[in-house]
Amino acid sequence: MQIFMASLLILLLILAISVSFTKKLLPAVLIYMSYSVITSIIWMLLQSPDLAITEAAVGAGITTVLFFVAFKRMGLFKKALDEEKEDVNEKEVK
Repeated sequence: MQIFMASLLILLLILAISVSFTKKLLPAVLIYMSYSVITSIIWMLLQSPDLAITEAAVGAGITTVLFFVAFKRMGLFKKALDEEKEDVNEKEVK
């Protein structure tokens, strides 16, 4: 159990660093969502189900949905998807 907890904490640290250095918005939100899910699992392992449920609902659920709604209203969601398509097309050409 200690090894599993240590690996989750290492993964949490990697996710925190990667979301800080990600320049594109869509991957940053997805990394943040996975960070919240891992945090929720850690709270469950620490036998705190109330915090785990709250973290899963607010951190991974509501916050992610609010990010996506804000992106859509600002027009950034379509722009991010178009950039991803351009990146894929450039890789296929090479």
